[in-house]
Amino acid sequence: MAEQNTAKKKKGGLIRYFKDCRAELKKVTWPTKDQLIHNTGVIITFIIIVTVILSLLDFGFARLFQFLTNLL
Repeated sequence: MAEQNTAKKKKGGLIRYFKDCRAELKKVTWPTKDQLIHNTGVIITFIIIVTVILSLLDFGFARLFQFLTNLL
């Protein structure tokens, strides 16, 4: 008896999962085209700034390590 209940739950579970996913996606508030373009620009700008900062730090630490190893 218990085996039959779990088999029904597994079959109905997958179908129900996709139905629930579809229902949840209908509730989503999607951004407008202008919001999407603005947010993408902000993210790309942030990535460029972080890349420059990390590159400068990497260059500085590499020079410092090179300087310290040449002393020995």
